[in-house]
Amino acid sequence: MTDRQTKFAHMGRPTPGLGTPVNPGIERASTLLFEKSEDLYRTDVRGYGRHGTNVHDALCELFIELESGATCQLYPSGVMACVQPILPFVKPGDHVLLTDSAYGPTRHFCQTFLKQMDVETELYDPRIGAGISTLIRDNTAVVLLESPGSLTFEIQDIPAICAEARKRGVISIVDNTWSAGLACNPLKLGADISTHSATKYFGGHGDLLFGAAICADPKHGAKLAATAKQMGVASSPDDAYQVLRGFRSVATRFAQQERTAETLARWLQSHEQVLDVLQPALETHPDHKLWARDFSGCGSLFSIVLTPRPTADINRFIDALHLFGIGFSYGGFESLAIHCNPQLKRRFGEAFAGPIIRFACGLEHVDDLKDDVEQAFAKVS
Repeated sequence: MTDRQTKFAHMGRPTPGLGTPVNPGIERASTLLFEKSEDLYRTDVRGYGRHGTNVHDALCELFIELESGATCQLYPSGVMACVQPILPFVKPGDHVLLTDSAYGPTRHFCQTFLKQMDVETELYDPRIGAGISTLIRDNTAVVLLESPGSLTFEIQDIPAICAEARKRGVISIVDNTWSAGLACNPLKLGADISTHSATKYFGGHGDLLFGAAICADPKHGAKLAATAKQMGVASSPDDAYQVLRGFRSVATRFAQQERTAETLARWLQSHEQVLDVLQPALETHPDHKLWARDFSGCGSLFSIVLTPRPTADINRFIDALHLFGIGFSYGGFESLAIHCNPQLKRRFGEAFAGPIIRFACGLEHVDDLKDDVEQAFAKVS
C-alpha cells in the first residue's frame, strides 16, 4: 500500500475471522487481572488500565505511519500534547526558545509553568530561519516551532531551524496540527518531535479532546512515555476509538476542507473590505515559496485582515454569520470564525493595519460560505 488514505483505511484493524468487527473493540478497565501473582510485576505487559488498551495501540500505529516516526505518545487533550513533551528535556536553569507565533496556551505554559521551574523562555522571530543559531546558548534545551504560526500564519524554515538545533544538541518540537501531518512532515524535515491536537482533524466532529506526540528517535519516545506514566497521563479508550475512526476518513475530509479554504481565501483577496489574506498557499503571502517547498497542502484554516473599523463592527460582522459558528478549534465538519485581536500577542513583525478574523472551513459547500460572508459584510459596510 502506498496511498495514505488506503493505509489509514486498513491499518490498526483486527485480523478477519468469523464475524470480526472492522475496528478493534473498546476495552474499559482500570484494574487488570492476572492469573499468577508473579506476573503483576512483569514489564513486558500492561499492569493497569491507565497504560492503554488495544485501541490505543492501533491509534499509535496510525500516528507513527502518518509522521514516519518511531514512537507515539497519546494525551487526553491537544494542549497536553503540545506542552508535556517539553518536560522530559528541561531542568531548572535551562533555556527554551519559543516562536513568537506559537499557540496561545503553549506560550502561556512556557511563560508561567516553566518559569516556576526556573526555566527561561525566550521568544524568537518565526521567520528567523538559520539565524536561530545566534540565540542558542549552552543551556538551551528545547526549541519550539509552529508552522504556520497560530492566527497570523507565518511559515517557519523548519529544516534550517532544526538543523541548527541538532548541531548544538537541542531538542526541536514542532506543533504540526495545522497540516494534520498530511501536508507537512516535520520529522522528515529534521525535527525531533511532531505534536498534534487530534481534537481537530482526527476528531473531526467537535465532540472530543485528544492529542499525540510522535518522535523520530525511540530514545526520545521513551522519555515521553516515562514522563506521561509518572504524571498519570491517561486517555479514554472511547476517545481513542473515535480518533481512530476519524483517521479512516481524515485524508478525504482534509482534501475537501483545504480546497474550500483556498477558494474562499482567493475570493476574499479581492473583497473591498479586506486588506490582506493570511494564507500561505496564496502567491501574495510573504512565505509562499517556503510553504511550497515544505508543504503539499494548505489546511482548512486562514485569517483575513479587515479594513480598520471599531471592535463593535467586527463583532457585528461575526454575529451576522449564519453558517460559520462562533467558537475556537478547527478541523471539524463545521465552519467557524473568531476575532483574533483580543488574544493576539506579538513581539516580532510589523503591526497589522486592521483587525484580524480567522476562518476555519468545514464541509459546507464553498458557494454557501461565500454567500454567508457576503451577507455579513453587507450588514457592516
